[in-house]
Amino acid sequence: MATVVLVGTLDTKGPEYEWLRERVRELGCEVVLVDAGVGASEVDADVPAEEVARAGGASLSALRDAGDRGAAVTAMGEGAAAVLAGLERIDAVLAVGGSGGSSIAARAVRDLPIGLPKVIVSTMAAGDVSPYVGAKDVTLMYSVVDIAGVNRVSRLILGNAAAAAAGMAKARERAAPAADERPLVAASMFGVTTPAVDAARERLDELGYEVLVFHATGAGGQALEGLVESGLLAGVLDLTTTELADDLVGGVLSAGPERLTAAGRLGVPQVVAPGALDMVNFGPRETVPERFEGRNLYVHNPTVTLMRTTRDEMAELGRRIAGKLRDATGPTVLFLPLGGVSALDAPGMPFHDPEADEACFAAMEGAVETERLDMNINDPAFGRAMADRLHEMISGGSQ
Repeated sequence: MATVVLVGTLDTKGPEYEWLRERVRELGCEVVLVDAGVGASEVDADVPAEEVARAGGASLSALRDAGDRGAAVTAMGEGAAAVLAGLERIDAVLAVGGSGGSSIAARAVRDLPIGLPKVIVSTMAAGDVSPYVGAKDVTLMYSVVDIAGVNRVSRLILGNAAAAAAGMAKARERAAPAADERPLVAASMFGVTTPAVDAARERLDELGYEVLVFHATGAGGQALEGLVESGLLAGVLDLTTTELADDLVGGVLSAGPERLTAAGRLGVPQVVAPGALDMVNFGPRETVPERFEGRNLYVHNPTVTLMRTTRDEMAELGRRIAGKLRDATGPTVLFLPLGGVSALDAPGMPFHDPEADEACFAAMEGAVETERLDMNINDPAFGRAMADRLHEMISGGSQ
């Protein structure tokens, strides 16, 4: 029978979780109730709070005595994640709560594999949900009213959440193995590197891979890193590392400083290129910070303004990428397009600056095995060369 795990703070949301447990059972699923609350509760949990705190490296009594809500939320979130990782069966996870309960639930499901249903009903779901979703497939439902008892409105919302979790759990239980068992490869793409990624994707498809393309918009890079962490990928074709430029200079599409680290840390084969490092992203022209007036700006469309990175910025990007690649524990090859790192960096285009590009290339070269190709990144041969090399790394040299 499909199993739904309920994760919640039973000291403050006990009646709601008792109602949810019965509703999910009525819908034909087994239920495992995990208590992530610090206070006393009259609800019997399958995994009590003492066990959750211990799994998070803390003592429940010490958390109670300290009275530090932030520390308690952190510890119980870590403990709930450890508990979920150790359960024999999970077909879906359901949680309800305010800011604290939502934070605990978000941490609890963060390490679960993509595709395993994760549903959180939250009072925070009408605002910025990125702290709760991150790069994972979390389903958020706005609670509409505060989660303070089961009433006429909350019964509808919680009932829908229970039905959603139960339905997804049953679907997961009876799902047949995927018909397409080709090895998975992740690729990073931007509008100005699309031809290169298309060529690489077509070649990898010919070689028997399924390619998942991630748009390098900050969230896309985070999602790519998260998928690497999931262990589903045979390799990474990281052709578009532009998010690192936004992280360095202050653009709006940063994926954070951990971008370009997961594959190296986990030993996943990767081929990397400095795709679109020539640009930093901003919104409409009037939103570009005043300190950048006088820089090489290009209005890509009414909502996107691009700024050319300078020679010094490119050199620093090269140093940062070199450091990340040098630490890689798996096969890693760097490809450098001498004819420009994006469509706007081709000869005659507004961002063409060979000296700035070379500053980046020189800072990276020597960190790992490097291929210099005398072509623009969007030359089809460039994408195919990266694809062929990744295949060699994954297959051990077989063709």
